[in-house]
Amino acid sequence: PTVGLLSRSGIIPISKTQDTAGPMARTVRDAAILLGVLTGIDNEDAVTNNSNGKAQKDYTQFLDANGLKGKKIGIEKSFLKGHEGVVGLFNQAIEILKQQGATIVEIELLKETNKLGADELTVLKYEFKDGVNRYLSKANAKVKTLADVIAFNKQNEAKAMPWFKQEILESCQGKGGLDSKEYTDAVTKTTGARKIIDDMMKQYQLDVICGTSIGYASLIDLVNGDYDTGFYFCPPAAMAGYPHITVPMGSIHELPMGLSFFSTAYDEAGILKVAYAYEQATKTGAAPKFKNPVTAAVGKFTRDSMCSAIRSAAHTSELPSHSYLGCRRLTTST
Repeated sequence: PTVGLLSRSGIIPISKTQDTAGPMARTVRDAAILLGVLTGIDNEDAVTNNSNGKAQKDYTQFLDANGLKGKKIGIEKSFLKGHEGVVGLFNQAIEILKQQGATIVEIELLKETNKLGADELTVLKYEFKDGVNRYLSKANAKVKTLADVIAFNKQNEAKAMPWFKQEILESCQGKGGLDSKEYTDAVTKTTGARKIIDDMMKQYQLDVICGTSIGYASLIDLVNGDYDTGFYFCPPAAMAGYPHITVPMGSIHELPMGLSFFSTAYDEAGILKVAYAYEQATKTGAAPKFKNPVTAAVGKFTRDSMCSAIRSAAHTSELPSHSYLGCRRLTTST
């Protein structure tokens, strides 16, 4: 939802200008019901005063199976290239939008907002430190500041940080207050994402902006750490504090993929309408499954036999290169 539509009191904060709570639900209708319950003004969270007169108590009134008809949707052009599975699903989604009566316009939003990436992280670090300190100062906990958390982790390093350390926490702790020029300059730039989005929507006369939510899920890599699978479309709406909804788009090797819709401030009704119409047209949601642990399969082979089999298959083109890399990671963990 728009930052300010609902209270964040009691939630451990990350970035007060970028982050908010929101409904997570099985269907768009369920999300709409829950959103109406969550809205309201809270004196403990001053930004909610901005929602006065803009919130709805019943967002289900905007749900319409024909809600895509006549809509003009901007789709992120950069997501039309890359991983063939993700691009394939995205193209399918675009065709469905067209079939349901929407007009599609290719836009390059990320080309503009990606320039704000470093400032986005700077804002996060400053606001995380400030927010956590405020939260812990009132919490029923022994640690009262971010510095206390860092010290606790160091004292209990074997248990608290067996694989990774706390470089980001320490970097946040090294920042000053919210009156620092570095912070005020950065937040001015990141909130500029609002103008970028609003101007683009006005230029192309768009109702909503659409793209893949994020690429396929990555493996937990305890050696090399996190890695990026691309197709990430959350930052623009987050920096702007604008409403953003994601709905199931399909799956790749049973890994779920999402389709994002976002718009300008307090246009929850608009994005719920198009998301609901897309959901009703596709019905791509699927119940999650509990898969067998991959370690069970690894145990049946020796390291050498697995590598040999994989290399052989890769050389005969029976496996794509990414399958080889994934299996190689399994062998190094035995």
